[in-house]
Amino acid sequence: MNFTTPPYLSQNVSVRRVMLQVLVALLPGLAAYVWLLGPVILVQTTIATIAALLAEACMLKLLKKPLGLFLGDGSAIVTAWLIALAFPPLAPWWLIVVGTLFAIVVAKHLYGGLGQNPFNPAMIAFAVCIVSFPSLMSQWPPVDLHAGIGEQLALVFGYAPRLDAMSGATPLDALKTALKLGEGSATVTAVLADAQTFGRIAGKGWEWVAAGYLLGGLWLWHRRIVSWHAPMSFLAGIALLAGALWLFNPAQFANPLFHLFSGGSMLGAFFIVTDPVSGCTTPKGKLIFGFAAGILAYLIRSAH
Repeated sequence: MNFTTPPYLSQNVSVRRVMLQVLVALLPGLAAYVWLLGPVILVQTTIATIAALLAEACMLKLLKKPLGLFLGDGSAIVTAWLIALAFPPLAPWWLIVVGTLFAIVVAKHLYGGLGQNPFNPAMIAFAVCIVSFPSLMSQWPPVDLHAGIGEQLALVFGYAPRLDAMSGATPLDALKTALKLGEGSATVTAVLADAQTFGRIAGKGWEWVAAGYLLGGLWLWHRRIVSWHAPMSFLAGIALLAGALWLFNPAQFANPLFHLFSGGSMLGAFFIVTDPVSGCTTPKGKLIFGFAAGILAYLIRSAH
């Protein structure tokens, strides 16, 4: 092949192939999620996937685009899985559907479809739902809930009351609330000593979910689906700011390891900021974009 004139792409790379590998990379985190809270997350991913494919098919039909070509590229399924993994696992089914429909119809197709959306559709869905339904989007189950699949499905599909005992705060929210209620007397060390809530690193069991996303992300990097620039600079942004504040006042700020393995840090690093459409394309741009996103993520999650 003559590499002095275009096209320069020598590999057989397709959207479908890339999206399939992203789905595979999400499996370790999804498996850890199932181990932690049970199979209800598989129900939520199924609901989101069906809603995404139906919305995608309807929009393609309205736009008179070939269903087989675009429906099978896997991008809608990736969006669906990211929504299911980012939303609370016991969220009512309709909240997952609303978020998914908004992501596909508004955040994706109203901007022209795949490759033309300026923002990540799954994250737009998350932002819209957390503003519109803040109470439901904050109902995360405690890991010691021990609810059976029947009880979990009853909550998801609305034929059982949403008991307060079935929902709790994330480790990040629990830490912020404890520090705020302590009014200066509570310290991070004392709060994090609660092993029932925070485990060893960043939330009892949740660090394994984060480790699953990390494993999948490293596999994507190994497969050259993503480069190292955006994920590493995103994590560096979180770690450096968290580390600086922790060294300045360890009584009121958690250490970097807590922030890296709590919340959606790993999911964001390898599956959100690496979005080839809404992210940057040059190595320098990815470094700046990832680092700024990491700083912003830390400031948002740490705001009182």
